[in-house]
Amino acid sequence: MEIETSKILDKIRSVRIDKKVSLLNLANDVGISHSHLYYIESKRVIPSIEVIVKISKSLDIEFKQLLD
Repeated sequence: MEIETSKILDKIRSVRIDKKVSLLNLANDVGISHSHLYYIESKRVIPSIEVIVKISKSLDIEFKQLLD
């Protein structure tokens, strides 16, 4: 199964906005800088699986939901 990173990053941004979570708050919760999270969401940086899992936990969604 090929995972489309672009779709995952789009989903992260969409969920974050839907839940009204700021970049700064999510970044602090995940343990990364807000600029790094911005680069992730703008697809300038590909995050590690570990960071994606931390983001999904912080947004209170299951990792597999990012794959839909």
